[in-house]
Amino acid sequence: MEFQFSERSEKIQEGIFAALDHKKAELLAEGRKVYNFSVGTPDFSPQPHIMEAMAEAARDPENYKYALTDREELLSAMQGFYRRRFGVELEKDEIMSLYGSQEGMAHIAIALCDPGDTVLVPDPGYPVFSMGPELVGAKAETYPLYAENNFLPDFADIPEETARRARFMIVSYPANPVCSVADDAFYEKLIAFAKKYEIIVLHDNAYSDIVYGGKEGKSFLSYPGAKEVGIEFYSLSKSYNMTGLRISFAVGNREIIRQFGKVRSQIDYGTSLLVQKAAVAALTGPQEAVKEQCREYERRNHALCGGLRAIGWDVPDSQGTMFVWAPLPGNYKDSSRFVMELMEKTGMIVTPGSAFGALGEGYVRMALVHPVPVIEEAVEAIRKSGILE
Repeated sequence: MEFQFSERSEKIQEGIFAALDHKKAELLAEGRKVYNFSVGTPDFSPQPHIMEAMAEAARDPENYKYALTDREELLSAMQGFYRRRFGVELEKDEIMSLYGSQEGMAHIAIALCDPGDTVLVPDPGYPVFSMGPELVGAKAETYPLYAENNFLPDFADIPEETARRARFMIVSYPANPVCSVADDAFYEKLIAFAKKYEIIVLHDNAYSDIVYGGKEGKSFLSYPGAKEVGIEFYSLSKSYNMTGLRISFAVGNREIIRQFGKVRSQIDYGTSLLVQKAAVAALTGPQEAVKEQCREYERRNHALCGGLRAIGWDVPDSQGTMFVWAPLPGNYKDSSRFVMELMEKTGMIVTPGSAFGALGEGYVRMALVHPVPVIEEAVEAIRKSGILE
């Protein structure tokens, strides 16, 4: 029997991480040493109080039933956390849990777009930013991010006719993959731009707890007028090492949250009660481990970027996130080709910048998921390989 699939699904290519994983398996089968810097899965453990809360919840059979809604204790925990962490006051109807920010980004276009609508997404940008709108038949128009502007959008680069058509704009700082951090002036301009053209802002705030140079990550919602124009996604995955639990939040404008909640009520039965208990513990418990983890990421950042510069690869330090955004060395122009050659010669796996959009070509992304000694070992493997010569 010959199957026919949708045109949309046929356009979806295998994720770059799956392709890299296949190559990694080949190297391991050959007995090669592999240094995997491609996927942003933290190598840290959740704090004991988080695991204990979930373990205790797992002993109650009532917690294995459908959640259907976010429990009051979860909403209260998020209210208190945003007040303490960001100085932002949230009402309970301005909060909704998600199965991770990626799920939220993939599905919110159902609530905000009709087929043929225009949305604005960054280039380079995380793939789901474009994939979500495209799955509902909307058109993802990219706005460019350039190194010379600290990978911040210049709103003058967005044609006025495009801005007037746009239903929403996705913004993400600290930014994956480009590792830049936005300043106050940027958010003020963003909110003014959104109001002028009546564009909803979706701010991905997954990495606000991983910012370097003594700075502290902020919330989009902490700026005047933000709630009038949009919402923010805040994730527990990277800050609390809970990636597999898939717990994130959409917070902000209550009308957007309400409409998005209607859509999601037809897709799932609520965040697991076990996960809700773990999230409450994370949000209300001690936060020093989050800060120390950031300091460790910064040590790794300096070890990787400084080590690569020392052997002839000019890689700037990351400003934030758990990643490094590195221009291709020497005369290399094709990021996918360089990644495969790097793997063959050194066993080091990184992600080609082309996976994040046309303007990602010429770069690779590296995840800071190994301790400093392993990073130094990987840098030495690159030096010995001669790939930079």
